[in-house]
Amino acid sequence: MLKKRSFSLSRHRTSVALEEEFWAVLEQLAEKRGKSLSAYVTEIDKKRGARPLASALRLAALAAARGQD
Repeated sequence: MLKKRSFSLSRHRTSVALEEEFWAVLEQLAEKRGKSLSAYVTEIDKKRGARPLASALRLAALAAARGQD
């Protein structure tokens, strides 16, 4: 099931819907880096280029699962 979360990125509100399992991994990654989930999402947003934010977040979680974080 998808879970939607809202963030302020570059002074604009946006919502992202991901599976709960992805959110759990992203929360762990943020905690590991000593950041809030919002700060970690902002970091990914700045690096994503033209890729949709939801895709960039899923790929960040996948990279962590592969030990590439």
